[in-house]
Amino acid sequence: MGGAAGSARVGARASVSAGTGSVGGRASVARAAVRPGPAAPGSPGGPGGKDRSKAAKRRRRTNILTAAAAVLVIMLGAGVVGGTYFFDDVALPPPVTEDQSNVIKYQDGTVLAKMGEQNRTVVPEEKINKVVEHAVAAAEDKNFYNHHGIDMKGIVRAAWNNFTGGATQGASTITQQYARHAADLKAISINRKLREAVIARKLESTYNKDQIMGMYLNYIDLGEGRYGIEAAAQGYFGKSVTTPAGQKNAISASEAAVLASIIKQPYPTASHRGYDPNYNPTDAKDRWEYTMKNMLDMGWISPAEYAARKYPTVRKPTANSCKTCAADKPVGMILRHVKAELAKMGVSEDEFNQGGLTVTTTIDPVVQKAAEDAGSAARETSPMHGLPSTYQAAVIGIDPSNGRVLGYYGGDKPTGTDYAGYMSGDGDGITGGQSPGSSFKIYTLAAGLQEDLSFDSIWDSTLKRPNGKAINNAGADPGTICKNHTKDCDLETATIKSYNFPFYWLADAMGRDKVIAAAKAAGLKHMYTDSGKLVDLTTTDKSTWLRNGYFDNEVAFGQYRVIPLEHAEGVATIVNNGVHHDAHFVTQVKRVNPEDGKVEVLNAEKSAGKQVFRADTMSNLQGVMSKIVQVDNRDLDGGREGIAKSGTWEFNDGKDKHTGSGDCWFVGGIPQLAVTVWVGGKGNKVELHDPKSSSRFKDMFGAGVPSKIWRQFINQAAEAKDWSNKDFPERIRTGVATKFGNGVKPVVVTPPDQNCAAALLGLPCPGDNNGGNNGGNNGGNNGGNNGGPGNGGGNNGGPGNGGGIINGNAVTGTQAAQGG
Repeated sequence: MGGAAGSARVGARASVSAGTGSVGGRASVARAAVRPGPAAPGSPGGPGGKDRSKAAKRRRRTNILTAAAAVLVIMLGAGVVGGTYFFDDVALPPPVTEDQSNVIKYQDGTVLAKMGEQNRTVVPEEKINKVVEHAVAAAEDKNFYNHHGIDMKGIVRAAWNNFTGGATQGASTITQQYARHAADLKAISINRKLREAVIARKLESTYNKDQIMGMYLNYIDLGEGRYGIEAAAQGYFGKSVTTPAGQKNAISASEAAVLASIIKQPYPTASHRGYDPNYNPTDAKDRWEYTMKNMLDMGWISPAEYAARKYPTVRKPTANSCKTCAADKPVGMILRHVKAELAKMGVSEDEFNQGGLTVTTTIDPVVQKAAEDAGSAARETSPMHGLPSTYQAAVIGIDPSNGRVLGYYGGDKPTGTDYAGYMSGDGDGITGGQSPGSSFKIYTLAAGLQEDLSFDSIWDSTLKRPNGKAINNAGADPGTICKNHTKDCDLETATIKSYNFPFYWLADAMGRDKVIAAAKAAGLKHMYTDSGKLVDLTTTDKSTWLRNGYFDNEVAFGQYRVIPLEHAEGVATIVNNGVHHDAHFVTQVKRVNPEDGKVEVLNAEKSAGKQVFRADTMSNLQGVMSKIVQVDNRDLDGGREGIAKSGTWEFNDGKDKHTGSGDCWFVGGIPQLAVTVWVGGKGNKVELHDPKSSSRFKDMFGAGVPSKIWRQFINQAAEAKDWSNKDFPERIRTGVATKFGNGVKPVVVTPPDQNCAAALLGLPCPGDNNGGNNGGNNGGNNGGNNGGPGNGGGNNGGPGNGGGIINGNAVTGTQAAQGG
């Protein structure tokens, strides 16, 4: 630092993108990135290589006057150390890397949030409409293009006021204002004023006017939390300063003058209300008139334009001008997931904090609203409304065709616990999970169906674990819980009624590691052991999963905690016919290259999915899951077809012998939307109760409140999106009934007619219509073929309709049945 005036090199770390305010790196200012103007004739590097032109002489004279002013102040007793070497001792600081905001958008392009220290969008100077630059010069420094960076009168006035005891003051040029910012000169003093002037001179010797104007325009504060000319133009007029003049939505001279007039004082103080037209329209218009007149005087607008001037309409402050629009809103929870995904893309914390990113998310605003309306207890529309404040819901909606998270509710406070994804506040880790209960059975079934498991397989409900402990079956008594009060159930019935015993033995038969592998293939990445150890499924395999103390056969029916968002990803795979997509929140990340103003896309969204389960087995599973929707009375509006699985995991509060519910789930969806709903304790686990439950203890189950949330969310989202009624693929029954199972298929015996004494003796009842028909038709055929009479009578005891051969003679059906 401390190079001579006019030197092209500012310092070892003074990389500059002129006109953008971008700073940092290892390059000198003289690099091409600076885009310096052509060297003046006679200047170092110019024609002749010697400083002999009139312009050069004027610059040298200005430098001498600046140094003389410094000496004058010293002689007047201001106490500035340095003397005649003051000029050379003041180093030119590198231009500032201006922090920008990151604009986070919904998938439709509307603003979801603005993240970053400042609401600023840096734009290259050469892209800025000239009328904006001229308006700013007219308002702040109309001689900007003619002077050499400093206001000598201001310096002398400051010196005189200091000598006479007056207030420290002095008007500043645009170059001086930027010099003050670049050198971080805050205190108002003669020392600061002189340093500001020296730095301004060195800026003018290093950069051309356009470059200085560009750095200034990207730095200035224009009120309402808007920094830089682009953020101001967007905020006050909804326009961009980069739109060329003459094109639609280009900034007009009048609008540019409004923006420029704010610079003098963007915020109110005790002595003046400032020049923001939204807060002080009278003074703002006066300042605008001053700016417009200067633009006319400098020839930057024509007399006709000036005569036709009209004060433009300014936008009122809106949520989109806030620093973080999603602050204190449930949708704000999504921002930590956005940051986590950006980090995976290679966007560092420093780069994110510097800002300038435009991130388009997957979130659909109407689907998001539906998720919040259904899941937030604060909404009167939610089934959660009116339940104890210790209860919490999570609602996740994913487009199964591509993995985009369309709606996400994980809590009302975006800075609180993320109950839907358990993502840490900084997006850097997983903080918890919940037991999925029977909703996890979809993965057990997916694993079995790949190995020819059939829903017709039979399972014994009375078998106990090897340790002699019975398998809990949703409160149902073993031995009589299947069809006709038998002990053996087919798998389809057990799935619909959510019995656990077939799943325990299925995991035992094919290996519990295959259940976990299926869950991993569907999208789960983490599971917790009973001891609380978080297991990363993506980096482990069965050699870890089968270790003692990890996962037992209970994994098949959801004992071990998972992350709801990952479970939702797995559910989406089932809904999508076995094709897996990674659940994600970001579709596109863009930034403007400060060097050339071109838009760069930093990522490419993955579109191809992976078939992890056979489509025919998924149609089989979906067919059974569609019956669960009907059983739980959760049919969707308009006859829309849905598939679902409930889940409940127990919790004992220790207050009595009763084991209640601690986690309740309802998962599934429609072809356009896979939905996962969890209800549990807020913070700590609690025993969940549902006032409308039919159970003795009013226990909550997955088929209760969670299923109501699930149904409301889908109905509201489908109506808002106007989705057509789309059915799942027709069910294909797969598997071999005898390959798995440990029970015996019950023999179905039709009980005799208690109103017929003959039936109790095994004889046909007189007047039995069915006997006549069956006996006539079947008996006539069977009896006739065997050479004997039929076995039944006709209607009301009459002959049947069979036929055949009796004693070698052909007879009619009536004749053949007369023996009935």
